[in-house]
Amino acid sequence: MARPLPLDPYVIDTLMPDLVGHDRRPSTFLVWLLCWRLNGAPASLRELGEGTGLSKRAVQLALAKLVRRRLVHVERAGPTTVARYHALQPWRRRPAR
Repeated sequence: MARPLPLDPYVIDTLMPDLVGHDRRPSTFLVWLLCWRLNGAPASLRELGEGTGLSKRAVQLALAKLVRRRLVHVERAGPTTVARYHALQPWRRRPAR
């Protein structure tokens, strides 16, 4: 059974309305949530698409937006390796544990 994952109230109160309402990109919010859930575990674009119900292209566009806004950090050991996506929380003063 999956254990509950506590969300910072900022995610629902501010980040969700910003990405979904203001930017009109609910897919971006879904990708951020999945990256946060994976917590740096390796994931392919296909796996991110399956986890969110989005197409590979929609995931690529969402990741580009999240990286530009410094909400996701992409870690890659090489050009052909599966990336690790780290959901960032810049609103927190200390890094999340």
